[in-house]
Amino acid sequence: MNKTLVRFGLAALAVAFGGCAAMSEVQTEPVPGTSAVGDQVEEIMPGMLKGYLPMEEQLDSKVFVLSAPADHSAMQGMDTAWADKMQSLRGTARWDLAARDADLHFPAPADVFSCALGISITEEDTPALYMLLWRTMTDIGLAPYSAKNAYQRERPFMVRNETTCTPQDEEALRKDGSYPSGHTAIGWGWALILTELSPDRAEQLLSRGRQFGESRNVCNAHWYSDIVAGRLVGAAAVARLHASDEFLAALEAARADIDRARSKGMPPGLDCAAEAAALAQLR
Repeated sequence: MNKTLVRFGLAALAVAFGGCAAMSEVQTEPVPGTSAVGDQVEEIMPGMLKGYLPMEEQLDSKVFVLSAPADHSAMQGMDTAWADKMQSLRGTARWDLAARDADLHFPAPADVFSCALGISITEEDTPALYMLLWRTMTDIGLAPYSAKNAYQRERPFMVRNETTCTPQDEEALRKDGSYPSGHTAIGWGWALILTELSPDRAEQLLSRGRQFGESRNVCNAHWYSDIVAGRLVGAAAVARLHASDEFLAALEAARADIDRARSKGMPPGLDCAAEAAALAQLR
């Protein structure tokens, strides 16, 4: 991906995460954390840490994803039918969970996979794992943007003149293309990374990764085909990350965190029964 497109993607990603809509120069500030080169990681935008991939090595997703569905196509018909089905979940516990899943401002996202992994994921208890998730959010989150910018697909709440589960984000979302889903790419990418770290919990982690993407359908922020494309992009980004020695070293540090947390019997900090009941509302 060229530097101009990466910079546009960073600005758009910041919009999606509730940050600045544009930037003149990427600002870098040290943030306490864990990395292979020391105890600080650069913050490339507010709330966004430097990833493991150089900017010039970010994926060009428009090359390998399908074209966004055309109006009146069979795929759009499926997307519309699925969006109709999602409306029945408004005001339910699944709707509330979708709103929680929408928040990508750390530390909130660290909890997403706690129940599936069976341990608490926090900066204090599992610092290497926490930092791995935070930094890969940038690498995976940037990957959809060449396709997003190429297609500029309108989101379902815009087309259908409805609201989302996060009305405070709607102004920013209107400026950010719907296809592929960035949230889904991140969630599916994290599920794959965590499955590599904890293969004994593979089914639970992959299920939660799928449901994290489905939250974007429930929220009325994305079409179903956005989610499918987002999973492809997330998987591709994780495959690309495995060429980074720094990422591989971070994986080992995160694996040690998981082993230590399990040996200490650190349970998830969430109400996992309530989460499971909410997720069961969409089968």
